[in-house]
Amino acid sequence: MDLDGEMKNVVIIWTTALASLFICHKITTLTAPGTTRLCAFIPFFCLFFYLPLFLTTIHFSGSISFFLTWLANFKLVLFAFDKGPLYSNPPLPLSKFILTACVPIKIKNASHNMEKKDQKSLAMSYSIKFLVFVLLLKVYEYGDHFHPLIKMALFCVHIYVVLDVGLAMVAYVARAAVGLQLEPQFDEPYLATSLQDFWGKRWNLMVTGILHPTVYLPVRSFSNRFLSRQLASLPAVMASFTVSGLMHELIFYYMGRLKPTWEVTWFFVIHGMLVCLELVVKRAVGGRFRFPAVVSGPLAIGVVVATSFWLFFPPFLRCDTEVRSCKEFVAFLELVVRGRFVGPNDVSCPYM
Repeated sequence: MDLDGEMKNVVIIWTTALASLFICHKITTLTAPGTTRLCAFIPFFCLFFYLPLFLTTIHFSGSISFFLTWLANFKLVLFAFDKGPLYSNPPLPLSKFILTACVPIKIKNASHNMEKKDQKSLAMSYSIKFLVFVLLLKVYEYGDHFHPLIKMALFCVHIYVVLDVGLAMVAYVARAAVGLQLEPQFDEPYLATSLQDFWGKRWNLMVTGILHPTVYLPVRSFSNRFLSRQLASLPAVMASFTVSGLMHELIFYYMGRLKPTWEVTWFFVIHGMLVCLELVVKRAVGGRFRFPAVVSGPLAIGVVVATSFWLFFPPFLRCDTEVRSCKEFVAFLELVVRGRFVGPNDVSCPYM
């Protein structure tokens, strides 16, 4: 499918999604919170799982499945019980309800608006990251001469930069629409001091924010019936990482249409185990001993990178993600420069 047809499908998908969220917003005036409202949302859950199958490009299928299949569905589950970012008293206006539901944003309280100094700092940070992305595209021209591990390392940087800059652009558009400051999606993950710090406070904060109320809290509440308060958090952590792994596995399927190998799921399960081990050790020593951040930080990042090479990136590489991603970006540039749609197969790419 060329980019012209893909863009038409994107318009249809978002039109369908917006209409669906409009209906969900109105359903709340007709149903009480709880099981009844949750059942009323089921057709829309199914629809949001189905819509990404109409897309074939890496960027659109990956981002839209993340926005709709994961975030919107999980937010609607919470909203069915008058919880989560979609719930407000008084209710959110329709425009803010739809934006909060279908894009990865979380509206800050107005008193937490960033100062101009912070805004300049963020603008500089995103500019540098965009330049890094452009530089990577140039470096990819020599990809055939790189060791596979080096290519994976470059792709690590690629994914972080694309996610951080891409989500920031979405947040900027949403901010312009609703007129409120929005929380960042990342908090300099390369400065993490532990795996718990990396996954809980620095990497893809919107996912952490949505998994906490939908998975972590219910599992911990259930586990409290059988385990002590401290031990009850461990099954909750494992459940959160497992659900994250399964959702990532699904998104990878949307992007590559390859049979799942469950490597991505195991990546998150292993990290769930490691975070649980961190928690147990920290509680055992009771703050009497702590590795310096200069040691624990690189160790944590090293574990993330090493396990990514082992389990996370191979599924990416099997569906030629880096090749397709590059060709799609070039096709988009053709669209901007020439003012017309060009199919991803009609443009040159440094990989090919």
